[in-house]
Amino acid sequence: MYAYTFAVTITAAVAGASGYAGGELLRLLLGHPDLCVGAVAAGTKAGRTVGEVHPQLVPLADRPLVAADSDVLGEADVVFLALPHGESASIVRRLPGDQCIVDLGADFRLGDESKWKAFYNDSYAGHWLYGMPELPGVREQVRESIRVANPGCYPTAIALGLAPLLAEGLIDSRVSVVAASGTSGAGRTPSETLLASQVMGSMSPYKVGGVHQHTPEIEQALTHAAVRDVVVSFTPLLAPMPRGILATSSADLAPGVSAEDLHECLAGAYSRERFVTVLPPGQWPHTAATLGSNAVHVQAVADVHSGRAIVIAAIDNLVKGAAGQALQNANLMLGLDEGAGLSAAGMAP
Repeated sequence: MYAYTFAVTITAAVAGASGYAGGELLRLLLGHPDLCVGAVAAGTKAGRTVGEVHPQLVPLADRPLVAADSDVLGEADVVFLALPHGESASIVRRLPGDQCIVDLGADFRLGDESKWKAFYNDSYAGHWLYGMPELPGVREQVRESIRVANPGCYPTAIALGLAPLLAEGLIDSRVSVVAASGTSGAGRTPSETLLASQVMGSMSPYKVGGVHQHTPEIEQALTHAAVRDVVVSFTPLLAPMPRGILATSSADLAPGVSAEDLHECLAGAYSRERFVTVLPPGQWPHTAATLGSNAVHVQAVADVHSGRAIVIAAIDNLVKGAAGQALQNANLMLGLDEGAGLSAAGMAP
């Protein structure tokens, strides 16, 4: 772990800077009090300027996008890898062994090699610390790490809503989740299914039936929190909006558990967390309230009729679901204030 106790310039490089998550990282870095933007690397868009790809990033408009080679990235104090799944491992092997790295892809998230091969159909690169600081014991581990696997967007919203309830035994370990994501969650690569004429005014499911690649990651995070095996039925939906995730999870209530018990458990677990807000009873999460922020909004209710707990969580998939959580992890790794460069305030409407 790095511990900076005096004013220094800490350089952050971003590989995959031409994508949505990479662009969001650059936006957040521009507002960071301790980090400065170093190498800005891309794949097929190398040679273009940041302004051509991300016109919103005016302070970096003239900065060229360079190739993501080890010499350029190796000069930074911390490297963010915002690359498509399967591309991080080859770059990591060429970077200094003592360099701080946060990988926003899936390459190092799963501890079970068989799960990786089943869901990603690629060679297994290994397992790094899974960096969701609000999960039990993780924050302290991140502080002592130099390699962190940043969680996916769906797993972040789902795990933070359910983890305390599972840990306290208030709900059963067989969980059903229906979660809607904005189109930016699919990345920037052109696709017919993401055309505005296909998406706007329509909701659609995809990768239904336990085949979504985030399923084993969700189960892994929840199993860690519950200290028992958790099985998840996950149905993702594509929503007609650019960004945001709304996850609705349900599970059987343990005998005698009330809505008050659920709310008190969540409120107690997150009472000191700056980015997780447990809403007052009767108030529901919505994606617009978390837009542009590193916030998570959570609510839980007991469905007495069915005997199930309903837990709803909202995040911005590009911030807390990707770039913001990556910066949160980097802050911890570098010995900085965990919330530096981040905000829990959204941008609605």
